[in-house]
Amino acid sequence: MKHKSGYVRLGLTVFCTVSAILLFYDTLFGQRVLQALNGQLLAALSPVLIGALMAYLLVPVVDFFERRLFPRAAERARQAGRYNARGARAVSILLTWLVIAVLAYLLASVLLPELYRSVMQLLGNVELYYQTISGWVQHLLEANPELEHFVTEQMNAYFNDMTSWLTGTVLPQAQSLMSAVSGGIMSAFNFVLDLLVGIIVSVFLLATKEQCAAYGCKLVYGLFSQENVRWVLRGVRKVDSIFSGFVRGKLLDSLIIGILCFVGCTLLRFPYAPLVSVIVGVTNVIPFFGPFLGAIPSIFLILLASPIQAVYFGLFVLALQQLDGNVIGPLILGDKTGLSSLWVIIAILVGGSFFGVPGMFFGVPVCACIHTAINFFVETRLRRKDLPPDTSAYAGGGAGPRTPPPAQTGGQEPG
Repeated sequence: MKHKSGYVRLGLTVFCTVSAILLFYDTLFGQRVLQALNGQLLAALSPVLIGALMAYLLVPVVDFFERRLFPRAAERARQAGRYNARGARAVSILLTWLVIAVLAYLLASVLLPELYRSVMQLLGNVELYYQTISGWVQHLLEANPELEHFVTEQMNAYFNDMTSWLTGTVLPQAQSLMSAVSGGIMSAFNFVLDLLVGIIVSVFLLATKEQCAAYGCKLVYGLFSQENVRWVLRGVRKVDSIFSGFVRGKLLDSLIIGILCFVGCTLLRFPYAPLVSVIVGVTNVIPFFGPFLGAIPSIFLILLASPIQAVYFGLFVLALQQLDGNVIGPLILGDKTGLSSLWVIIAILVGGSFFGVPGMFFGVPVCACIHTAINFFVETRLRRKDLPPDTSAYAGGGAGPRTPPPAQTGGQEPG
Protein backbone atom coordinates (compact mmCIF):
# COMPACT_ATOMS: atom_id res chain seq x y z
CA MET A 1 0.00 0.00 0.00
CA LYS A 2 2.84 2.40 0.81
CA HIS A 3 4.45 1.75 -2.58
CA LYS A 4 1.13 2.35 -4.34
CA SER A 5 0.59 5.57 -2.39
CA GLY A 6 4.07 6.74 -3.37
CA TYR A 7 3.40 5.99 -7.03
CA VAL A 8 0.11 7.91 -6.86
CA ARG A 9 1.80 10.95 -5.36
CA LEU A 10 4.58 10.76 -7.94
CA GLY A 11 2.06 10.50 -10.76
CA LEU A 12 0.08 13.47 -9.46
CA THR A 13 3.26 15.52 -9.12
CA VAL A 14 4.35 14.73 -12.69
CA PHE A 15 0.86 15.44 -14.04
CA CYS A 16 0.60 18.82 -12.27
CA THR A 17 4.11 19.80 -13.37
CA VAL A 18 3.49 18.93 -17.03
CA SER A 19 0.09 20.68 -16.95
CA ALA A 20 1.64 23.82 -15.49
CA ILE A 21 4.36 23.85 -18.16
CA LEU A 22 1.82 23.39 -20.97
CA LEU A 23 -0.42 26.14 -19.59
CA PHE A 24 2.54 28.49 -19.23
CA TYR A 25 3.66 27.80 -22.80
CA ASP A 26 0.13 28.19 -24.18
CA THR A 27 -0.36 31.49 -22.35
CA LEU A 28 2.89 33.03 -23.61
CA PHE A 29 3.49 31.44 -27.04
CA GLY A 30 0.45 29.38 -28.00
CA GLN A 31 -3.15 30.14 -28.95
CA ARG A 32 -4.13 31.00 -25.37
CA VAL A 33 -6.84 28.37 -25.18
CA LEU A 34 -7.18 28.72 -21.42
CA GLN A 35 -7.63 32.48 -21.69
CA ALA A 36 -10.37 32.06 -24.31
CA LEU A 37 -12.04 29.41 -22.16
CA ASN A 38 -11.95 31.71 -19.12
CA GLY A 39 -13.47 34.52 -21.19
CA GLN A 40 -16.28 32.27 -22.38
CA LEU A 41 -16.87 31.01 -18.84
CA LEU A 42 -17.03 34.58 -17.48
CA ALA A 43 -19.51 35.53 -20.21
CA ALA A 44 -21.71 32.58 -19.28
CA LEU A 45 -21.52 33.31 -15.54
CA SER A 46 -21.89 37.10 -15.83
CA PRO A 47 -25.54 37.11 -14.60
CA VAL A 48 -24.52 35.10 -11.54
CA LEU A 49 -21.56 37.41 -10.87
CA ILE A 50 -23.76 40.51 -11.25
CA GLY A 51 -26.31 39.01 -8.87
CA ALA A 52 -23.64 38.06 -6.35
CA LEU A 53 -22.22 41.60 -6.44
CA MET A 54 -25.65 43.17 -5.95
CA ALA A 55 -26.42 40.78 -3.09
CA TYR A 56 -23.07 41.56 -1.46
CA LEU A 57 -23.77 45.30 -1.63
CA LEU A 58 -27.36 44.98 -0.36
CA VAL A 59 -26.71 42.71 2.64
CA PRO A 60 -26.41 45.64 5.12
CA VAL A 61 -29.71 47.12 3.91
CA VAL A 62 -31.56 43.81 4.27
CA ASP A 63 -30.05 43.28 7.73
CA PHE A 64 -31.07 46.82 8.73
CA PHE A 65 -34.73 46.25 7.85
CA GLU A 66 -34.71 42.82 9.47
CA ARG A 67 -33.22 44.13 12.73
CA ARG A 68 -35.49 47.16 12.91
CA LEU A 69 -38.79 45.58 11.90
CA PHE A 70 -38.37 42.01 13.17
CA PRO A 71 -35.90 42.12 16.08
CA ARG A 72 -36.89 38.74 17.56
CA ALA A 73 -37.71 36.82 14.41
CA ALA A 74 -34.14 35.63 13.81
CA GLU A 75 -33.80 34.35 17.38
CA ARG A 76 -37.05 32.41 17.14
CA ALA A 77 -35.94 30.93 13.81
CA ARG A 78 -32.64 29.74 15.30
CA GLN A 79 -34.47 28.16 18.21
CA ALA A 80 -36.71 26.35 15.73
CA GLY A 81 -33.66 25.05 13.84
CA ARG A 82 -34.08 27.26 10.75
CA TYR A 83 -31.46 29.47 9.14
CA ASN A 84 -33.69 32.56 9.17
CA ALA A 85 -37.25 33.76 9.53
CA ARG A 86 -38.60 33.38 6.02
CA GLY A 87 -41.40 35.91 6.35
CA ALA A 88 -39.16 38.57 7.88
CA ARG A 89 -36.47 37.95 5.27
CA ALA A 90 -38.97 38.17 2.41
CA VAL A 91 -40.36 41.49 3.67
CA SER A 92 -36.85 42.88 4.21
CA ILE A 93 -35.77 41.94 0.66
CA LEU A 94 -38.97 43.42 -0.75
CA LEU A 95 -38.44 46.70 1.13
CA THR A 96 -34.81 46.81 -0.01
CA TRP A 97 -35.68 46.54 -3.68
CA LEU A 98 -38.56 48.95 -3.17
CA VAL A 99 -36.11 51.55 -1.86
CA ILE A 100 -33.84 50.91 -4.86
CA ALA A 101 -36.80 51.28 -7.23
CA VAL A 102 -37.82 54.60 -5.61
CA LEU A 103 -34.25 55.92 -5.84
CA ALA A 104 -34.00 54.81 -9.47
CA TYR A 105 -37.32 56.54 -10.24
CA LEU A 106 -36.17 59.77 -8.59
CA LEU A 107 -32.91 59.57 -10.51
CA ALA A 108 -34.73 58.98 -13.78
CA SER A 109 -37.35 61.68 -13.20
CA VAL A 110 -35.05 64.40 -11.85
CA LEU A 111 -31.56 63.87 -13.21
CA LEU A 112 -32.06 62.16 -16.56
CA PRO A 113 -34.21 64.89 -18.15
CA GLU A 114 -31.70 67.54 -17.06
CA LEU A 115 -28.89 65.36 -18.31
CA TYR A 116 -30.65 64.97 -21.65
CA ARG A 117 -31.08 68.74 -21.96
CA SER A 118 -27.40 69.28 -21.16
CA VAL A 119 -26.30 66.77 -23.80
CA MET A 120 -28.62 68.26 -26.42
CA GLN A 121 -27.43 71.75 -25.56
CA LEU A 122 -23.84 70.60 -25.91
CA LEU A 123 -24.56 69.03 -29.30
CA GLY A 124 -26.38 72.15 -30.44
CA ASN A 125 -23.42 74.35 -29.54
CA VAL A 126 -20.78 72.20 -31.22
CA GLU A 127 -20.49 74.56 -34.19
CA LEU A 128 -20.20 77.60 -31.89
CA TYR A 129 -17.54 75.89 -29.81
CA TYR A 130 -15.67 74.94 -32.97
CA GLN A 131 -15.64 78.56 -34.11
CA THR A 132 -14.48 79.65 -30.64
CA ILE A 133 -11.58 77.20 -30.57
CA SER A 134 -10.74 78.06 -34.19
CA GLY A 135 -10.63 81.75 -33.27
CA TRP A 136 -8.31 81.03 -30.34
CA VAL A 137 -5.96 79.03 -32.54
CA GLN A 138 -6.02 81.60 -35.35
CA HIS A 139 -5.24 84.45 -32.95
CA LEU A 140 -2.38 82.44 -31.46
CA LEU A 141 -0.92 81.68 -34.88
CA GLU A 142 -1.20 85.26 -36.06
CA ALA A 143 0.67 86.44 -32.99
CA ASN A 144 3.43 83.84 -33.53
CA PRO A 145 4.49 83.53 -37.22
CA GLU A 146 7.12 80.88 -36.48
CA LEU A 147 4.55 78.76 -34.73
CA GLU A 148 2.19 79.23 -37.67
CA HIS A 149 4.81 77.89 -40.10
CA PHE A 150 5.47 74.87 -37.90
CA VAL A 151 1.76 74.12 -37.48
CA THR A 152 1.17 74.44 -41.23
CA GLU A 153 3.86 71.86 -41.97
CA GLN A 154 2.49 69.49 -39.38
CA MET A 155 -1.09 69.90 -40.64
CA ASN A 156 0.02 69.12 -44.20
CA ALA A 157 1.76 65.96 -42.99
CA TYR A 158 -1.28 64.97 -40.90
CA PHE A 159 -3.57 65.64 -43.87
CA ASN A 160 -1.59 63.25 -46.09
CA ASP A 161 -1.56 60.61 -43.36
CA MET A 162 -5.28 61.11 -42.74
CA THR A 163 -6.07 60.73 -46.44
CA SER A 164 -4.12 57.49 -46.63
CA TRP A 165 -5.80 56.22 -43.47
CA LEU A 166 -9.29 57.03 -44.75
CA THR A 167 -8.78 55.41 -48.15
CA GLY A 168 -6.80 52.43 -46.95
CA THR A 169 -8.39 51.60 -43.59
CA VAL A 170 -11.70 53.32 -42.86
CA LEU A 171 -13.52 52.70 -46.14
CA PRO A 172 -12.68 48.97 -46.38
CA GLN A 173 -13.84 48.52 -42.79
CA ALA A 174 -17.17 50.34 -43.17
CA GLN A 175 -19.03 47.04 -43.33
CA SER A 176 -17.29 45.85 -40.19
CA LEU A 177 -18.28 49.09 -38.48
CA MET A 178 -21.95 48.55 -39.29
CA SER A 179 -21.69 45.04 -37.90
CA ALA A 180 -20.12 46.44 -34.75
CA VAL A 181 -22.99 48.91 -34.32
CA SER A 182 -25.57 46.16 -34.61
CA GLY A 183 -23.47 44.06 -32.24
CA GLY A 184 -23.43 46.96 -29.78
CA ILE A 185 -27.23 47.02 -29.76
CA MET A 186 -27.29 43.29 -29.09
CA SER A 187 -24.67 43.75 -26.36
CA ALA A 188 -26.88 46.35 -24.67
CA PHE A 189 -29.85 43.98 -24.88
CA ASN A 190 -27.76 41.15 -23.44
CA PHE A 191 -26.59 43.40 -20.59
CA VAL A 192 -30.17 44.29 -19.69
CA LEU A 193 -31.08 40.60 -19.78
CA ASP A 194 -28.08 39.74 -17.59
CA LEU A 195 -29.10 42.50 -15.19
CA LEU A 196 -32.61 41.10 -14.84
CA VAL A 197 -31.28 37.59 -14.26
CA GLY A 198 -28.76 39.06 -11.80
CA ILE A 199 -31.58 40.64 -9.79
CA ILE A 200 -33.26 37.24 -9.51
CA VAL A 201 -29.97 35.66 -8.44
CA SER A 202 -29.40 38.41 -5.86
CA VAL A 203 -32.84 37.80 -4.35
CA PHE A 204 -32.07 34.09 -4.04
CA LEU A 205 -28.65 34.78 -2.47
CA LEU A 206 -30.08 37.31 -0.01
CA ALA A 207 -32.79 34.86 1.00
CA THR A 208 -30.27 32.07 1.65
CA LYS A 209 -27.18 34.00 2.77
CA GLU A 210 -26.89 32.16 6.10
CA GLN A 211 -27.13 28.81 4.33
CA CYS A 212 -24.46 29.89 1.80
CA ALA A 213 -22.18 31.03 4.64
CA ALA A 214 -22.71 27.74 6.46
CA TYR A 215 -21.84 25.76 3.35
CA GLY A 216 -18.70 27.87 2.90
CA CYS A 217 -17.64 27.06 6.47
CA LYS A 218 -18.35 23.39 5.76
CA LEU A 219 -15.97 23.51 2.78
CA VAL A 220 -13.26 25.17 4.89
CA TYR A 221 -13.54 22.55 7.64
CA GLY A 222 -13.46 19.77 5.04
CA LEU A 223 -10.46 21.08 3.07
CA PHE A 224 -8.18 22.31 5.87
CA SER A 225 -6.83 20.79 9.03
CA GLN A 226 -8.38 21.66 12.38
CA GLU A 227 -5.53 23.96 13.43
CA ASN A 228 -5.61 25.89 10.11
CA VAL A 229 -9.38 26.43 9.99
CA ARG A 230 -9.23 29.30 12.47
CA TRP A 231 -6.64 31.16 10.39
CA VAL A 232 -8.53 30.62 7.15
CA LEU A 233 -11.79 31.92 8.61
CA ARG A 234 -9.96 34.85 10.15
CA GLY A 235 -8.47 35.70 6.77
CA VAL A 236 -11.87 35.46 5.07
CA ARG A 237 -13.41 37.81 7.66
CA LYS A 238 -10.55 40.28 7.15
CA VAL A 239 -10.95 40.21 3.36
CA ASP A 240 -14.70 40.71 3.75
CA SER A 241 -14.10 43.65 6.10
CA ILE A 242 -11.72 45.34 3.63
CA PHE A 243 -13.86 44.78 0.54
CA SER A 244 -17.22 45.56 2.15
CA GLY A 245 -15.91 48.69 3.82
CA PHE A 246 -14.14 50.02 0.74
CA VAL A 247 -16.60 49.07 -2.02
CA ARG A 248 -19.78 50.06 -0.21
CA GLY A 249 -18.19 53.11 1.35
CA LYS A 250 -16.67 54.36 -1.89
CA LEU A 251 -19.93 53.96 -3.81
CA LEU A 252 -21.84 55.84 -1.11
CA ASP A 253 -19.15 58.51 -0.99
CA SER A 254 -19.30 58.99 -4.77
CA LEU A 255 -23.11 59.22 -4.69
CA ILE A 256 -22.93 61.94 -2.03
CA ILE A 257 -20.26 63.86 -3.97
CA GLY A 258 -22.33 63.66 -7.17
CA ILE A 259 -25.42 64.99 -5.38
CA LEU A 260 -23.47 67.80 -3.70
CA CYS A 261 -21.87 68.72 -7.03
CA PHE A 262 -25.28 68.84 -8.72
CA VAL A 263 -26.77 71.03 -5.99
CA GLY A 264 -23.75 73.36 -5.96
CA CYS A 265 -23.58 73.67 -9.75
CA THR A 266 -27.31 74.38 -9.92
CA LEU A 267 -27.13 77.08 -7.23
CA LEU A 268 -24.06 78.68 -8.83
CA ARG A 269 -25.69 78.45 -12.29
CA PHE A 270 -22.84 76.64 -13.97
CA PRO A 271 -23.58 75.42 -17.52
CA TYR A 272 -24.13 71.70 -18.04
CA ALA A 273 -24.65 71.18 -14.29
CA PRO A 274 -26.24 67.68 -14.56
CA LEU A 275 -23.64 66.45 -17.04
CA VAL A 276 -20.60 67.62 -15.08
CA SER A 277 -22.16 66.32 -11.83
CA VAL A 278 -22.52 62.85 -13.32
CA ILE A 279 -18.91 62.99 -14.57
CA VAL A 280 -17.58 64.11 -11.18
CA GLY A 281 -19.66 61.57 -9.24
CA VAL A 282 -18.80 58.60 -11.47
CA THR A 283 -15.07 59.33 -11.68
CA ASN A 284 -14.91 59.89 -7.92
CA VAL A 285 -15.27 56.11 -7.60
CA ILE A 286 -11.63 55.81 -8.73
CA PRO A 287 -9.42 56.55 -5.71
CA PHE A 288 -6.82 59.34 -5.81
CA PHE A 289 -6.97 60.01 -9.58
CA GLY A 290 -10.78 60.11 -9.83
CA PRO A 291 -11.28 63.78 -8.89
CA PHE A 292 -8.73 64.88 -11.50
CA LEU A 293 -10.19 62.60 -14.19
CA GLY A 294 -13.63 64.09 -13.60
CA ALA A 295 -12.60 67.73 -13.14
CA ILE A 296 -10.52 68.09 -16.33
CA PRO A 297 -13.25 67.34 -18.93
CA SER A 298 -15.84 69.19 -16.85
CA ILE A 299 -13.70 72.32 -16.69
CA PHE A 300 -13.11 72.09 -20.44
CA LEU A 301 -16.86 71.88 -21.13
CA ILE A 302 -17.58 74.93 -18.99
CA LEU A 303 -14.57 76.73 -20.49
CA LEU A 304 -16.18 76.56 -23.93
CA ALA A 305 -19.27 78.34 -22.57
CA SER A 306 -17.64 80.81 -20.14
CA PRO A 307 -13.93 80.98 -19.19
CA ILE A 308 -14.60 82.83 -15.93
CA GLN A 309 -17.17 80.23 -14.85
CA ALA A 310 -14.63 77.50 -15.64
CA VAL A 311 -12.29 79.14 -13.11
CA TYR A 312 -15.09 79.31 -10.53
CA PHE A 313 -16.00 75.68 -11.22
CA GLY A 314 -12.37 74.60 -10.72
CA LEU A 315 -12.34 76.34 -7.33
CA PHE A 316 -15.69 74.75 -6.46
CA VAL A 317 -14.47 71.24 -7.34
CA LEU A 318 -11.28 71.84 -5.35
CA ALA A 319 -13.33 72.83 -2.29
CA LEU A 320 -15.65 69.86 -2.83
CA GLN A 321 -12.76 67.43 -2.98
CA GLN A 322 -11.24 68.94 0.16
CA LEU A 323 -14.58 68.37 1.89
CA ASP A 324 -14.61 64.79 0.61
CA GLY A 325 -10.99 64.07 1.54
CA ASN A 326 -11.11 65.58 5.03
CA VAL A 327 -14.71 65.07 6.20
CA ILE A 328 -16.97 62.84 4.10
CA GLY A 329 -14.40 60.24 3.01
CA PRO A 330 -12.88 59.60 6.47
CA LEU A 331 -16.36 59.57 8.03
CA ILE A 332 -17.63 56.89 5.62
CA LEU A 333 -14.51 54.92 4.74
CA GLY A 334 -12.32 55.47 7.80
CA ASP A 335 -9.10 53.47 7.44
CA LYS A 336 -10.57 50.39 5.79
CA THR A 337 -7.56 49.62 3.60
CA GLY A 338 -4.66 50.62 5.84
CA LEU A 339 -2.58 51.55 2.76
CA SER A 340 -0.37 54.58 2.39
CA SER A 341 -0.82 56.99 -0.52
CA LEU A 342 2.12 55.43 -2.37
CA TRP A 343 0.61 51.94 -2.29
CA VAL A 344 -2.78 53.30 -3.34
CA ILE A 345 -1.17 54.89 -6.41
CA ILE A 346 0.70 51.66 -7.22
CA ALA A 347 -2.48 49.59 -6.83
CA ILE A 348 -4.41 51.93 -9.13
CA LEU A 349 -1.71 51.96 -11.81
CA VAL A 350 -1.20 48.18 -11.79
CA GLY A 351 -4.92 47.38 -11.63
CA GLY A 352 -5.71 49.87 -14.38
CA SER A 353 -2.98 48.53 -16.68
CA PHE A 354 -4.35 44.97 -16.42
CA PHE A 355 -8.12 45.43 -16.09
CA GLY A 356 -8.89 49.04 -17.03
CA VAL A 357 -11.31 51.12 -14.94
CA PRO A 358 -12.60 48.13 -12.87
CA GLY A 359 -8.98 47.31 -12.05
CA MET A 360 -8.38 50.88 -10.87
CA PHE A 361 -11.32 50.51 -8.47
CA PHE A 362 -10.80 46.96 -7.19
CA GLY A 363 -7.00 47.19 -7.26
CA VAL A 364 -6.98 49.11 -3.97
CA PRO A 365 -8.86 46.54 -1.82
CA VAL A 366 -6.95 43.67 -3.47
CA CYS A 367 -3.66 45.39 -2.67
CA ALA A 368 -4.92 46.02 0.87
CA CYS A 369 -5.65 42.29 1.31
CA ILE A 370 -2.18 41.35 0.05
CA HIS A 371 -0.59 44.00 2.27
CA THR A 372 -2.49 42.72 5.31
CA ALA A 373 -1.52 39.10 4.60
CA ILE A 374 2.17 39.97 4.21
CA ASN A 375 2.14 42.07 7.38
CA PHE A 376 0.49 39.26 9.32
CA PHE A 377 3.01 36.69 8.06
CA VAL A 378 6.01 38.94 8.82
CA GLU A 379 4.78 39.92 12.29
CA THR A 380 4.03 36.30 13.14
CA ARG A 381 7.58 35.32 12.17
CA LEU A 382 9.02 38.21 14.21
CA ARG A 383 7.07 37.19 17.31
CA ARG A 384 8.34 33.63 16.98
CA LYS A 385 11.86 35.07 16.97
CA ASP A 386 11.05 37.24 20.04
CA LEU A 387 11.52 40.43 17.99
CA PRO A 388 9.28 43.53 18.19
CA PRO A 389 6.71 43.77 15.36
CA ASP A 390 6.64 47.59 15.43
CA THR A 391 8.21 49.05 12.25
CA SER A 392 9.72 52.03 14.11
CA ALA A 393 11.93 49.63 16.06
CA TYR A 394 13.90 48.90 12.87
CA ALA A 395 14.69 52.50 11.92
CA GLY A 396 18.41 51.80 12.35
CA GLY A 397 18.53 49.64 9.21
CA GLY A 398 21.13 46.90 9.52
CA ALA A 399 21.78 47.71 13.17
CA GLY A 400 18.76 45.63 14.18
CA PRO A 401 15.81 46.56 16.39
CA ARG A 402 16.40 49.37 18.86
CA THR A 403 14.09 47.99 21.51
CA PRO A 404 14.96 44.78 23.35
CA PRO A 405 12.83 41.74 22.67
CA PRO A 406 9.86 41.28 25.00
CA ALA A 407 10.50 39.33 28.17
CA GLN A 408 9.41 35.72 28.23
CA THR A 409 6.28 35.00 30.22
CA GLY A 410 5.79 31.90 32.25
CA GLY A 411 8.47 30.08 34.19
CA GLN A 412 11.49 31.58 35.89
CA GLU A 413 14.11 33.61 34.11
CA PRO A 414 17.37 31.76 33.61
CA GLY A 415 19.87 32.48 36.33
